[in-house]
Amino acid sequence: MRADLSLIQDWISPGSRVLDLGCGDGSFLAHLKRTKNIRGCGLEIDPANIHLCLQAGINVIEQDMDKGLANFETDSFDTVVLAQTLQALHKPDEIVDAMIRVGKNCILTFPNFAYWRHRLSLLTGGRMPKSPQLPYEWYNTPNLHHCTIGDFDALCATKKIKVLHRTVVDDQHLHSTLANFNPNFFGVNAIYHISR
Repeated sequence: MRADLSLIQDWISPGSRVLDLGCGDGSFLAHLKRTKNIRGCGLEIDPANIHLCLQAGINVIEQDMDKGLANFETDSFDTVVLAQTLQALHKPDEIVDAMIRVGKNCILTFPNFAYWRHRLSLLTGGRMPKSPQLPYEWYNTPNLHHCTIGDFDALCATKKIKVLHRTVVDDQHLHSTLANFNPNFFGVNAIYHISR
C-alpha cells in the first residue's frame, strides 16, 4: 500500500461508507473492506484500473471527476478520499466543494510544490523541479495546478472548511521536526482531514 494511504486509514471508521476518487486499481478500498468492513465505491477513469477493481470485487464507477459529483447525494458517504490527485484536476476547488457536499468528512493528500528542494531546484537550475515524487518533465506532467500547503490552508479558510487534522511528511512519509516547524517549506507531502 502506498505510504500516504497507510497514514490515512486511521481516519476512516470501521463499517463506514467510503468514496475513493481516483481509486486506481481499488487496492486501498479492498484493504479497507478487509480490515475495517467498510462499504466502498471508487471513481476511476482508466479502463485498465476499472477492470482491476472489478476483478477485486470493488464497486467502481467510470467517471471523470472534472465533471463534478452531481450524481451523488449530499452526505451519501461518511468519508471521501482524494489521494495524490488534487493537483491533476482542472478545477480542484470545485472538486473540494463537491467532496465536502457528498461526504461528512474528506481526506486529501497532495505533493507540496513549495518544498525547499523544489524551490532550490527552480532557483539554481532555472527549470521545473523533478524529484522521486515529481518525476515528470514540464511538458508531460499530469500536474495542472501546483498547490502548496499554504495555498490549501488559504482555500480552506476562504471556504470556511474545518481542518480536523493536517499531517505533513517528508519524502519517506515520516514526520519530522522541521516539517512541524515550517510545513510549507519542509513538507514534501500534505495529508488533510477536513469537514464542513
